[in-house]
Amino acid sequence: MKTFLVGGAVRDRLLGLEPGDRDWVVVGETQASMEAAGFKPVGWDFPVFLHPDSGEEYALARTERKSGRGYRGFVVDADPSVTLEQDLSRRDFTINAIAQEADGGLVDPFGGARDIEARVLRHVGDAFVEDPLRVLRAARFMARFATLGFRVADETMALMGTMVESGELAELVPERVWQELRRAIASERPSAFLRTLHDCGALAVVLPEVDALYGVPQRAEYHPEVDTGVHVELVCDMAAKLAPGDDLIGFAALTHDLGKALTPDDVLPKHIGHEQAGVAPLRKLCERLKIPTGHRQLAEIACREHLNVHRFDELRASTAVKLIERCDGFRKPERIGQLATVCEADKRGRAGLQDQPYPQADALRAAHAAARAVRAVDLPAGLEGPAIGEAMRKARIVAVAAATGKKL
Repeated sequence: MKTFLVGGAVRDRLLGLEPGDRDWVVVGETQASMEAAGFKPVGWDFPVFLHPDSGEEYALARTERKSGRGYRGFVVDADPSVTLEQDLSRRDFTINAIAQEADGGLVDPFGGARDIEARVLRHVGDAFVEDPLRVLRAARFMARFATLGFRVADETMALMGTMVESGELAELVPERVWQELRRAIASERPSAFLRTLHDCGALAVVLPEVDALYGVPQRAEYHPEVDTGVHVELVCDMAAKLAPGDDLIGFAALTHDLGKALTPDDVLPKHIGHEQAGVAPLRKLCERLKIPTGHRQLAEIACREHLNVHRFDELRASTAVKLIERCDGFRKPERIGQLATVCEADKRGRAGLQDQPYPQADALRAAHAAARAVRAVDLPAGLEGPAIGEAMRKARIVAVAAATGKKL
C-alpha cells in the first residue's frame, strides 16, 4: 500500500511548527481493498478511512469536478488510477499541496516548499475558483500565518476578487462561514483575516456589518487610528493577545462597535449612543450566521456596556451592581471577567495605545468579587419574598462601596 503524509502536517513541519493531526493519502487502492486491510470507512462525500491501529485518517487519492454552484457542487473520482500529483492538484494552496514519502522525501509538484520559504500563500491552479469557501480559508490562513511574514500572492488576491464578483460566496452556508470565522478570531492575528477579506471584497458579502465600519471616522484624540475598521482590527488582535485562542472573547471584540456604522454623517466623528445602536446589527449578524447562544450573549453585553466599563471609576456602587445584574453576572459569574477582557481589548486596541494600563478591568472584577461575597445567611432574619432580593441588593451595594471606595 502506497501511502503519503499530506497537508497541514507536512506544511507545519517545514514551517518549524508543532504539527497537528496527520492526514494520509493512499494511491492505487479501492474501498474494498482498504476494508480488507482492516481500515474503517468514515467518509460520506469521498472515501476516507481510519487506520485500524493509529486511528489516523487515510483518504484514497481523488480528483474533483465541478458540477454545480457553491462548495458542495462537486463530483468526486477516487479510482485506483488517480495519481498522487492529481490528488495534490485539487488542493487549495501550494503550501498545502506537498506530500511526504515514507523516507521523508517530498513530492512537491507545485512549489509549495518554495512558497513556504518565501512566505507566500498562493493558489494551486485554476480549479481554486470552483470552491468559494477557499476565499475564507485564505483569509483564515493569513490570520494564522501573518505573524510569520506571510502575504497573499497578487494573482491569488485577484482571483479571489473575481470569485467575489461571481456571486458564489452567497452560496456558503452559515455554519461553514462561522467555522472559518471562529478559527480566525481564535488565531494570533485576526486582523489579517479581516483585512484579506476586505481587500478582495468578500467581507462585504460575509460580514457586511463589519465591512461597513471601514472608512467611518472616529475622534482622533481617542482613536489615533481614526478609521473604525482599523480600530476593530486592532481590538481583535489585542483580544487575541489578552485571551489567546478564545473565540468567545474574539467574537465580542469583533462586534462591539457595529453601531458606529449607523452614526449620521452630521454627527461624525462623534458616535453618540453607538453602543445601543449596535445591538440591532449584532442580532442580525448572529441570526444570519447562526452564532452560538453564548457568543451572542457576551457580544451583546460587550456592545451595550463597554462605555460603562470604560468609565467604571465614575460609577456609584449602586450603578456598578446594576451593571453586573444586567450582565447576569451573579448567575453566570464568568461573564464579568470576559467583559472586562473585551473592554480592555477595546481600550488598548488603538494606534499607539497598546501598552496603556486599563485599571477599569481590575476594578470591575474587584467590585464583582465583593458583591458575590455577600450571602443570604448574612442578611437579617425573618425576610421573605421580594424583601430578600432587595436586602441582598442593598448589601451588595454596601460591599462594593467598602471594597472600592465608591459612593453608595
